[in-house]
Amino acid sequence: MADEVTVRIAGSFREIDPSDWATLSGTSRAGPGYNPFVSHAFLSAMDESGSAVAETGWMGHHLLLEEDGRLIGAVPCYLKNHSQGEYVFDHGWADAYQRAGGRYYPKLQASVPFTPATGPRLLVRQGEDVERVSGLLAEALSQVTRKMGASSAHVTFLPQGELPSLTDANFLHRTDQQFHFINRGYADHEAFLAELSSSKRKNLRKERRAAVENGIIIDWLTGGDLTEDIWDQFFRFYIDTGSRKWGRPYLTRSFYSLIGERMADDVLLVMAKRDGRYVAGAINFIGADALYGRHWGCIEDHPFLHFEVCYHQAIDFALSKGLARVEAGAQGEHKLARGYEPVTTHSAHYIAHPGLRRAVADYLEHERREVAQISDYLGEHTPFRKGDRQPREGEEFDG
Repeated sequence: MADEVTVRIAGSFREIDPSDWATLSGTSRAGPGYNPFVSHAFLSAMDESGSAVAETGWMGHHLLLEEDGRLIGAVPCYLKNHSQGEYVFDHGWADAYQRAGGRYYPKLQASVPFTPATGPRLLVRQGEDVERVSGLLAEALSQVTRKMGASSAHVTFLPQGELPSLTDANFLHRTDQQFHFINRGYADHEAFLAELSSSKRKNLRKERRAAVENGIIIDWLTGGDLTEDIWDQFFRFYIDTGSRKWGRPYLTRSFYSLIGERMADDVLLVMAKRDGRYVAGAINFIGADALYGRHWGCIEDHPFLHFEVCYHQAIDFALSKGLARVEAGAQGEHKLARGYEPVTTHSAHYIAHPGLRRAVADYLEHERREVAQISDYLGEHTPFRKGDRQPREGEEFDG
């Protein structure tokens, strides 16, 4: 690493000046390619709310790359003693290593806690040489991992363009799959539906009618609409559904208050009302060119309401704002029938122990082939009319 460059570790976003952080690409609404999940507002809310802290197994270990005392790059990073809340599963690696007598935890996790959304991980100051600084950050991650005696470092849901810097630093490449809605210049939801086969179009129209036939009204709430009373109601949905799904929801009530204070214009709640009270809702985050669906909850069950609130309404909003895509979270082949297409997601993994690295590398080689085969298969079973789906210049169906 260059002599004039130093690496500093910050244990909390309280130690990082928001104005310094905002100089990094993708972190500021005023800059290009804004991704709300790497903003200081979002990540500091994770800290200050007690959602991603040492007590929950997410100890802040953020890498700050400085040159002549000036921040030129960073990696939001956590020291972890478990593999929960990551959505890229390595429990099998941990079990195998520990059965062989190794100690898998702690490990370094370069990610946004509880957020399976692709976004920048090797953050580079605007105006800096991206290739140079990205390479320094990747090398810093591997060096910190070895110096700490950690088993591994994991960079998850990163853009494909960041992979070369990490593979050059001996990180292993892993792929997985999500389903995203791609806006190809549709004027509105009806224009999108017109691209589907007649049977799929008919089914989705019927589904949308059925979702609201019990007197349900859908509201979009953002900015000043996000009052503490609204957050109380949404948190009730989150706790009710999250407790059944995960056992213990990850996010605290104060997290929602903090994002409401700091980034309300970047948040969209899609809320379903019946008989004058809200009964379900989904939270989304608004980026420069994408809407990111995160989680939903409800206190009443209604047929198809989940699909309406989480998927159809997200498409409506994205089209109304001219956003390029909707990323609707992890997993879910049921999204395919609703116009969401398979895309490939990427992660990179540094394994310190040579034997474990060889075993993981072999596993990932097979897994990448399997992911590609599944993506090709699903790509042939989208609801679009056959023959109509041709990629535009620079576009690939698999992301």
